[in-house]
Amino acid sequence: MSLSLLTPAMAGLLERIQRAKAPPFHTLTPRQARLAYAAAAEVLDLPRAPLPRVQDLAIAAADGTPLPARLYAPVASDAMAQPLPALLYLHGGGFVIGGLNTHDSLCRQLALRSGGAVLALDYRLAPEHRFPTAVDDAWAALQWLVREGATLGIDTMRLAVGGDSAGGTLAAVCAIGARDHGLSLKAQLLITPGTAAHGNWPSRHLFANGFLLDAVSIEWFFDHYLGAASRHDWRFAPLEAPDLDGVAPAIVVLAECDPLVDEGLAYADRLRAAGVPVTLELARGLTHDFIKMGRALKEAGATQQAIGNALREHWSSTA
Repeated sequence: MSLSLLTPAMAGLLERIQRAKAPPFHTLTPRQARLAYAAAAEVLDLPRAPLPRVQDLAIAAADGTPLPARLYAPVASDAMAQPLPALLYLHGGGFVIGGLNTHDSLCRQLALRSGGAVLALDYRLAPEHRFPTAVDDAWAALQWLVREGATLGIDTMRLAVGGDSAGGTLAAVCAIGARDHGLSLKAQLLITPGTAAHGNWPSRHLFANGFLLDAVSIEWFFDHYLGAASRHDWRFAPLEAPDLDGVAPAIVVLAECDPLVDEGLAYADRLRAAGVPVTLELARGLTHDFIKMGRALKEAGATQQAIGNALREHWSSTA
């Protein structure tokens, strides 16, 4: 029954992926999984779009560790008539895999389609750096962007934070932290985020196997990232946050056939209940990570454009 929900293109893509017989992440060591993900991450992405400005940077973490980052802008620095709004982007990968290069194509598309700058962060990964290191690194990068953005031609009064999957979780957490510290954000972009402490959601069971992100891999990621005692910490599970009043307006992008879809919908509902404006995009018949499959799925490009349009709207808002 659940397989019948897939679009024909998505079903065919999953069949090809399964025929390739790549070992699932949970059968690999973290290092092996990183190498496998790095090799395959952009195979289905749109080709890397040329941009007039792509700049590698280093951002100091709270403990002084330099964190690699990359700035993407659709305008060259010497051709900017005015500062650009910016999105701090936090990549997905279950807090264990992923990095700047695995999400390079996506960040280029977001910069092109939004007209703003995108600052991608290479936050530290588990199990070498367990919870809450990724949270701390993401928050340090957001604070750095507020302090130093003007030197890069960024309008620090028009900032957003976003990410996909685990990066979506980190973005939601940063939005709560920004509210708590009086830091104004124009938007938070949450693409297929994890938001819950545990997997007792219908979609976690309905789409547990054969839909790209399997239940056993989710637990593999989380077991590397944090211990059981931290599962209810809102910095891991934003649904556990005491309140969401006053956080930045949200652009929530979910996939119908994703084990994380129910908790994503629940988080969107909690935001709305708290009076937070929510733009919800639900990609019917698609799976987790569809946003990075633009070569194979027309919906990926369309959703990237919808995200770009929504960011433009929030950046131009006077609210």
